[in-house]
Amino acid sequence: MGKLLSVNLLQRVIVALAGIPLLLWLVKLGGFWFFCFFSLLALLAVFEFHRLALHKAHPPALWIVLLITMIFQYNFYKPFAEVWELLLVVVLALLVMELFLKDGSPLLNLGAIFPGLLYVNLSFGSLLRLRLGAVDGKGEIMVFLLFFCVWSADIFAYFGGSLMGGKIIHRKLFERLSPHKTWEGFLFGLAGSIAASMIYGRFVPHLPMQTALLTGLLIGLASPAGDLIESMFKRDAGVKDSSGLIPGHGGVLDRFDTIMFVSPFIYLITFHL
Repeated sequence: MGKLLSVNLLQRVIVALAGIPLLLWLVKLGGFWFFCFFSLLALLAVFEFHRLALHKAHPPALWIVLLITMIFQYNFYKPFAEVWELLLVVVLALLVMELFLKDGSPLLNLGAIFPGLLYVNLSFGSLLRLRLGAVDGKGEIMVFLLFFCVWSADIFAYFGGSLMGGKIIHRKLFERLSPHKTWEGFLFGLAGSIAASMIYGRFVPHLPMQTALLTGLLIGLASPAGDLIESMFKRDAGVKDSSGLIPGHGGVLDRFDTIMFVSPFIYLITFHL
């Protein structure tokens, strides 16, 4: 087991060394290429969620949910309709399509795909709007802060949980869905996110320290939820990883689950506080 963990950790480090500079460059670049990269992630995430749904029901054809995702993501990039209008059209269209399908239960078929389809598109859409919609460089600043805090929370939670997990609080964080998560790991992750936000706020003059700290606190508190929500879907489908696309990490849903969950919150902080 120790050898397997070492190999997995090595794969994670290699992927991080290759992927993080690319990701940071795209955040800095913004615009069309930022849209293309995160729209691709949204398509892959919906593809993975469709695979999960197939374990429990007969969801709409893959090409349909991918087409819906392309339309949603483009609308976040170059708006041509209100989001609620697109949601209305998608919901009505999928309901009508289900009339002509004969396999499985309509309740299960639609219920198996709606959560993932909406969750993925609204989450990545929030990230797109955050980076591309905020003015005076605020979007870029907040997206960098988001990634900085999430990565710090992950690193602190991983090593803090590995070293101290179960030694102080003899109860798992959420054993039903993730038996390896500990309260110590959660607290280390929270501390890591807050520390990252303080450091970032200290060196970015245009970012109020209160906003940085609120962001770090929120990400530290919410980080486990993104992972647990994805674990909930995977456990229900009976699979370990959403896919094997990213060595050492699983799939897009496995790697970006926290980013997806916290992006809408950071969007709200940026535009409404």
